[in-house]
Amino acid sequence: MLTAEDKALLAAKGITEGQIEAQLETFKKGFPFLKLKAAASLANGILALSPEKVKQYEETWMSYKAQGRAITKFVPASGAASRMFKNMFEFLDASYDEPSTEFEKAFFAGIHRFAFFEDLDAACLKNEGQGVDALMAAGEYKKVVANMLQAQGLNYGQLPKGLLKFHRYADGARTPVEEHLVEAALYAASQGKAEVHFTVSAEHKALFKALVEEKLPRYEKQFGVTLHVTFSEQKPSTDTVAATMDNEPFRVGGKLLFRPGGHGALIENLNDLQADIVFVKNIDNVVPDRLKADTVSYKQVLAGVLVELQQRAFAYLRKLDSGDYSHADIEEIIRFVQQELCCRREDVKDLEDAELVIYLRKKLNRPMRVCGVVKNVGEPGGGPFLAYNSDGTVSLQILESSQIDTQNPEYMAMFKNGTHFNPVDLVCAVKDYKGRKFNLPDYVDRNTGFISYKSKSGKELKALELPGLWNGAMSDWNTVFVEVPLSTFNPVKTVNDLLREQHQ
Repeated sequence: MLTAEDKALLAAKGITEGQIEAQLETFKKGFPFLKLKAAASLANGILALSPEKVKQYEETWMSYKAQGRAITKFVPASGAASRMFKNMFEFLDASYDEPSTEFEKAFFAGIHRFAFFEDLDAACLKNEGQGVDALMAAGEYKKVVANMLQAQGLNYGQLPKGLLKFHRYADGARTPVEEHLVEAALYAASQGKAEVHFTVSAEHKALFKALVEEKLPRYEKQFGVTLHVTFSEQKPSTDTVAATMDNEPFRVGGKLLFRPGGHGALIENLNDLQADIVFVKNIDNVVPDRLKADTVSYKQVLAGVLVELQQRAFAYLRKLDSGDYSHADIEEIIRFVQQELCCRREDVKDLEDAELVIYLRKKLNRPMRVCGVVKNVGEPGGGPFLAYNSDGTVSLQILESSQIDTQNPEYMAMFKNGTHFNPVDLVCAVKDYKGRKFNLPDYVDRNTGFISYKSKSGKELKALELPGLWNGAMSDWNTVFVEVPLSTFNPVKTVNDLLREQHQ
């Protein structure tokens, strides 16, 4: 039963009572697992490109963006860096005072190599009267870590990753936000302009804006590009209600508890952009300039593949609109959908031409994305699969482990033996063949969220995660996978990842 106070809260968030009922029903029945056909591979659904093809697609992208198209680089950047420092928070709470684990030893051994070392040293001098080296020599390791993580020092434990200093340069250190601005200038600029959109949390928005305002002129001058940077926050309407272990609404002090719906909520933010083409990449997957060549090249390649496929899909849709087509034309379009877009339907041979046209129009006229995938090196996360859709077709999907039935040995073998991994490296086409924007929420598979278990004030609760941005939220898109080099995937999941050669 919803109280008057509950209803006022829902209205303020833009959430309907029906949505709450549906969410509570989902807690009761759970989400279905996906039916899998196979893990995608180079022999089945993943393109591996020859050097000639790489060059061709780069040229396609160059000529496309020279036309003054609306191109945006979209970077989810709201996540706090607290998980990145999990090991160092544990060290602060530990009963011992000197580094004991391999992680702790590596952190202190490499401390001078962090791009934020000078800032940390200054914070230690200010707050402790001694620099990092003197504190370490005196065995005061925890003071060094406290000055890195806590508010009186750098406050890195509470800031988002985008605002941390990742890479050192001769003229100073750069944050991931700055590295993404540089990337945008290098591959997403059209006629001297580049658009970058960051999704941020409300509490950090002012810090992001201040950083961009301070640094923008330098990068615009360096790359000869006008950078237009915008920000948005996850919408309150995408929050989900928490439930008790008995699937009743979870309340704190009598009030309904809502939680952010996860990165799948950002499909709404993506939907608000007015671009023709959108690059999507995580905030922490950046490298210094000396290693950017592969990233820039393959971003252009992915975009070139997308543009060529989109142009063919548009041409077929116009042909179907004209009514001037033969059975041979229909067969050609079927081959394109099955072979190039990897969307297959087993009973396609049984359909009459009129039914085929309806089916083909539906599959061609939807958002399209080309996703880079890298060889699997054991990183946690999702992978590329061929999965069954609710309409019986089989298509390419990025799946997370939570979507796969772990009790099914065949599916688990597919997941464990998959050759490729999803590094979140997407280029998206979000307008139809008449230049109208697709309404992206229409293409979400609502059955692909998942339930996680959390706690609040010492009580266990169930939390509802919306279908993820690059899996369920883009389920009904045309999806194509292209193998990209491992050199384009350098995420920073822990602070010690910054000590890897790729971030030095």
